[in-house]
Amino acid sequence: MQRLLRILLTALAVFAIAVFALNTSLFTERAPGEPVLLAHRGVAQRHDGSPVGRDDCTATRIVPPTHDFLENTLPSMHASVAAGADVIELDVHPTSDGTFVVFHDWTLDCRTNGHGVTREQPLSYLKALDVGYGYTADGGRSFPLRGKGVGLMPTLDEVLAEFPSQRLLINVKSRDPQEGVKLAGVLNALPAQRRAQLMAYGDAAPIDALRRLAPDVRVFSRESLEACLKRYIATGWFGLMPEACRHTVVLVPINVAPWLWGWPDRFMNRFKDVRSEVFVLGPYHGGGFSTGLDSAEDLARLPEGFSGGVWTNEIELVGKTLKPRGRH
Repeated sequence: MQRLLRILLTALAVFAIAVFALNTSLFTERAPGEPVLLAHRGVAQRHDGSPVGRDDCTATRIVPPTHDFLENTLPSMHASVAAGADVIELDVHPTSDGTFVVFHDWTLDCRTNGHGVTREQPLSYLKALDVGYGYTADGGRSFPLRGKGVGLMPTLDEVLAEFPSQRLLINVKSRDPQEGVKLAGVLNALPAQRRAQLMAYGDAAPIDALRRLAPDVRVFSRESLEACLKRYIATGWFGLMPEACRHTVVLVPINVAPWLWGWPDRFMNRFKDVRSEVFVLGPYHGGGFSTGLDSAEDLARLPEGFSGGVWTNEIELVGKTLKPRGRH
């Protein structure tokens, strides 16, 4: 019995050493360079920080504005790049006459002077709206951005033309697989080199269609992200990369990251080797996606010399902190 116990303990020790050796970053080369900064919706108006749902309108709970930039507009995107953004996240809806506009909300009533469901409107109607109309920091007593967003809702085509080499993450605001088909048609008209700079995410139905029809574009949904991380936790300890983790985008909350096999360097290298990109988010506390890395305290939790992706809603702060020398 004692001999059997010694054999078992020896086997467990060997297993533990093997797991450590396969996953430690002590002997792994860290990728050089600066972090890749992703500006969620560009430079935007800050809101008061109270809990919001994925599709809640934040225009009615902003803090007093310090600038006139409005999310998902061309001026906001230019400001993001100037602040250090390597990737700009934007939201798209189809219009009733067949193009895609860049706008966050499913409906127009909160943020603009328009009414109705965004996708049910023609482009001419959407182009005439004031996308700064509904912003208020005092419960509706004043609207400091009203009149400053007239005609600023861009089309996806306009964004692609304005930023011909900028990396973009496109949020497909739809649950209809046919809209993934339509978006694939737009993106497949671009050169292959340009498609490789683009990423997309959203509901599984349109994203699955986009993955099938535009395979150059890295895509992910909540379902594909969960499948990747669950399978990696199950098998990643010995370096096996699940199919769900290949050629995709992976979001990792900063408080979850240290528990993942090989974090940070071996983890990052494994995903890079299968042509996937990792972006670190803010802490996860349950109830859905976490927010971005938006504070100095959160940024301090990044590994020293980290050169992976950072998802943020505060590109001005994060750019100054992680890229103090500015754009090159």
